[in-house]
Amino acid sequence: MTETEQIRALVTRLARLDAAETWEDDLNPVQLAALDYLSRANRFSRAPSHVAAYLGTTRGTMSQTLKVLLRNGYLKESRSEADKRSISYTPTLKGQEAAGRSTALSHAIDGLGKDGKSALWQQLSAVLSAMLVANQGRSFGVCQNCTHYRATGTGGLCNLLKAPLLPEETQQICHEQVPV
Repeated sequence: MTETEQIRALVTRLARLDAAETWEDDLNPVQLAALDYLSRANRFSRAPSHVAAYLGTTRGTMSQTLKVLLRNGYLKESRSEADKRSISYTPTLKGQEAAGRSTALSHAIDGLGKDGKSALWQQLSAVLSAMLVANQGRSFGVCQNCTHYRATGTGGLCNLLKAPLLPEETQQICHEQVPV
């Protein structure tokens, strides 16, 4: 087995172990991943298609996942005033608590220390970027690191959407993000 194959197997095993640990109560790993994304996404990035693109699944599968989360009280749904077909989901307090659960993987990463976490983040981010380029995927980065972002005294401004951003939104995931 090559070193590349060994690293891929290691990353896959870590992801599967982490997912297996998240089977709790009435949530499965995909539902928890959707909650995690939605708890970190800005208000412009909470449509079913955005969640599906971020998690690399189909819109139909994600739509069904979100309906279950809505029915079980983990999400609330809102429809656009301009286009009633446009749906957006926001985690409820129950959903935020579920998304905020710590796992053994989180604790293991914390054990790496500041420098170790920074190095791991940089390397995994580079791998993710390469995969996204190869698969023509979107980056889904945070607003503050986007070419469309402009800092203001009250948070920020998205020049693409011509929308003001609250201070907390500058650190949230956006589907329109274009890395600086």
